[in-house]
Amino acid sequence: MDILLIAGLWLDGSAWDGVASELRSRGHRPVPLTLPGQGDGATSATLDDQLATVLAAVDATAGKPVVVGHSAATTLAWLAADARPDKVAAVVLVGGFPTSDGKPYADFFEIRDGVMPFPGWEPFEGPDSADLDADAPSPPPRSPSRRAWPPASCG
Repeated sequence: MDILLIAGLWLDGSAWDGVASELRSRGHRPVPLTLPGQGDGATSATLDDQLATVLAAVDATAGKPVVVGHSAATTLAWLAADARPDKVAAVVLVGGFPTSDGKPYADFFEIRDGVMPFPGWEPFEGPDSADLDADAPSPPPRSPSRRAWPPASCG
């Protein structure tokens, strides 16, 4: 089974390395996605660009993939399933929930100069980050700016 893995804000596809390895060992085909503007240096990437990347990955699979969204990327997973209802087998939401229609995507962090800079690890302190050690890498510093959903391309 193809399993598309979408990491949350500021994270690239490498965030799924451990999960992808385990899925492969169980006979699945994990596809960790690195979204435009999340670790690739694309400072002008938009959320529409990110959705287009997810939809291209859905379209590239031979069958019906499971789409997994982590944190704020649960909105992208849900939008992909909504845009391709006959092509997605299931959606898995990890540590987040889709944004409601007309609400800003990830509106819980400040926008500066059109992007959402990484706020540091402090907002994430608690059980979700308890297993991070001092050597944990920081994600890329910027993520595309938030906008209301659904984008015009999703109807």
